[in-house]
Amino acid sequence: MTEDTAAGNTEAPANPQVKMRVLGQFIRDMSFENVMAQKGIAGDVQPEISVQVNLDAKKRPVEHQFEVSIKLKLTSKAKGMEDVLFLCEIDYCGLFHVEGVPEDQLHPFLLIECPRMLFPFLRRIVSDITRDGGFPPVNLDSIDFVALYRNELMRRQAEQANKTEA
Repeated sequence: MTEDTAAGNTEAPANPQVKMRVLGQFIRDMSFENVMAQKGIAGDVQPEISVQVNLDAKKRPVEHQFEVSIKLKLTSKAKGMEDVLFLCEIDYCGLFHVEGVPEDQLHPFLLIECPRMLFPFLRRIVSDITRDGGFPPVNLDSIDFVALYRNELMRRQAEQANKTEA
């Protein structure tokens, strides 16, 4: 019997501390197409920008290392028209060392916390690309990665329910 137990201190051992370290960040793939210039469209247009976001995470061969990617697709159209002004696609990745996260919480951790760390860098890259492409810089709004994760879970559950009904 230890002194703590004898003294009536029966606290459970502390949970392991979460350790996360960004090992690297890189652009896996990037494309910017200035459709407006290719078509010879000139003049002052008001762009409407739609943004699609996809997240992915996978284990790397090294223990406790993961690769997380944010795939963005921006489509800008002239307000009130169907003319595409520009298309921007980027696959931005981060390599992470993660320890101390319980197995049942690892998936949400990788798809919520890791993208939060990458997003400010991705936002700057998108701003630079659009500015260098001849448009006003696009400053992406913050992304709610928790809501994005929950929506994906609900979509998968609905898809699974449809498969079991069929």
